[in-house]
Amino acid sequence: MAYKDYYDVLGVSRGASDADIKSAYRKLAKQYHPDKNAGDEKAAEKFKEIGEAYAVLSDPEKRKVFDQFGHTGQVPPGYQGGGFQGGDFGGFDGSQFSDFFQGLFGGAGRRGGAGFQGGAQVNLEDLLGGGLGGVGQSRRFVQNVEGELQVTLEEAFSGSDEVINVDGKRLSLRVPAGTRDGARLRLAGQGPGGGDVLLTIRVLEDARFDLDGDHLTTSVDVPAPVAALGGDVTVQTLSGKGNLSVPPGSSGGRRMRLRGQGWPKKDGTRGDLYVRLNVTVPATLSDEQKELYRTLRDLG
Repeated sequence: MAYKDYYDVLGVSRGASDADIKSAYRKLAKQYHPDKNAGDEKAAEKFKEIGEAYAVLSDPEKRKVFDQFGHTGQVPPGYQGGGFQGGDFGGFDGSQFSDFFQGLFGGAGRRGGAGFQGGAQVNLEDLLGGGLGGVGQSRRFVQNVEGELQVTLEEAFSGSDEVINVDGKRLSLRVPAGTRDGARLRLAGQGPGGGDVLLTIRVLEDARFDLDGDHLTTSVDVPAPVAALGGDVTVQTLSGKGNLSVPPGSSGGRRMRLRGQGWPKKDGTRGDLYVRLNVTVPATLSDEQKELYRTLRDLG
């Protein structure tokens, strides 16, 4: 095992107190924690190294062995002080941390076609509370899996039942009606090692609708005669098809409102749906229609 001076790693002197070592570890762990350095391999390696250093220096027996033999990185053959076996210093094998952290930064599965991605992460509060304790401590790491779940605008509007795959485990969840883009869902205790699964909801854009606050906007084609004389047209809403009564003399671009057909609110009510009128004329006209349009043109 390559020699490392763990005092240098934590930036403390060899005479540092336990409190000094713990304080230095917490400061560095905050600085290099994966939550703050996503995708930074150097930070991940430094974070692992900090954990190794603290695991040795926070344990009196391991620190004693390191102080005696750490400059060589080896314990003299046959040494078994403090219950450690011969081998690398103090019986501490850095590979156990390498294996552990490799698991932390690995993938966590996907929900097919939904963009779910995740990597297990150490819970920062648990970590800074002493999660890397020495021999005899039973604290365990809480591993949280974070990822994104993509849903359509209709699914976010009405709510939907989803199934995701996390570390080979299928999990069912309910996306509540009225969920907004960026909302967070937590599946407590469902992650690897009993951690939580934390999902950020991403609502896909829908070419038919624009969402602004609690209100939706869409458009509807209105035949020119209906726009001129008034009449009913069918409007597609997120709840299904609705009816819109177009007043006589309506022009293209006019906005009309369907109350209560917008986005669900927390109080159980809903915003409004605004409909833009798009006045249309036939692409091809019969001779009779042409004559009628000529008459209208001449009258205008």
